[in-house]
Amino acid sequence: MQKNRLKKIFSLLVVSVLAVLIVWGVSWATYARPPLPEAVAAAQSDDLVAVTDSPWLTFTPAQTVPETGFIFYPGGRIDPRGYSTLMRAIAEQGYLVIIPTMPINMAIFDSNAADEIIAAHPEIEHWVVGGHSVGGTAAALYVSAHPGQIDGLAIWSSYPADNSNLSNLDIPTTVMYGGNETGVTDESVGARKHLLPPATQYIKIEGGDHHQFGAYGLTSQDENLATASRAEQHGQILSAMLELLRSAAEEE
Repeated sequence: MQKNRLKKIFSLLVVSVLAVLIVWGVSWATYARPPLPEAVAAAQSDDLVAVTDSPWLTFTPAQTVPETGFIFYPGGRIDPRGYSTLMRAIAEQGYLVIIPTMPINMAIFDSNAADEIIAAHPEIEHWVVGGHSVGGTAAALYVSAHPGQIDGLAIWSSYPADNSNLSNLDIPTTVMYGGNETGVTDESVGARKHLLPPATQYIKIEGGDHHQFGAYGLTSQDENLATASRAEQHGQILSAMLELLRSAAEEE
């Protein structure tokens, strides 16, 4: 009797531990840093921009018919709405902007997400692909695998992987990173310049950091190293992106 009782207790303990691990695993895999209130507000439609969230988070200018589109791959474990303030501002200037949702919030697991988006919008004549952090790496991977199909590349706070050689492409390319970052620095960016087009524009945002490329909440493990304000950093990002999109629209 005592032996059977111990077996039952042990079995219950094993089941309980497995249940806890499963719940933890699902929670970890599906977690995304939430958008800040201003980003939530920017993801709402108004007279200037129509915003939809299915099948992708899409910002469509309401007063013009866009000919150029920007596909943006979000950073790892970040809610796509965390980039809404910048994406809305870009759309207000007449560009279609689309952010796909990635498997377990990691763009590297679906670097070809742009394929379906491009196929769904045959009216768009020019496409720019970009991304933040791991999303930037995934965007570079996509562009390197689709030469001649994309007219511009934007890499935010990241750099291409060694298997993404874009050095032979002649498309407008912009790499941006914060001056206060610890992972993406002059050294790490410089070490990968040979992978990018020779005319790539490099923009170091003084006082900027990794997380202020978006507007999302941070976890206790995240460090906010910025000394520039989010508004200042976003102003520089927006200016660079509009220049890149204008150049991409001129591509033949």
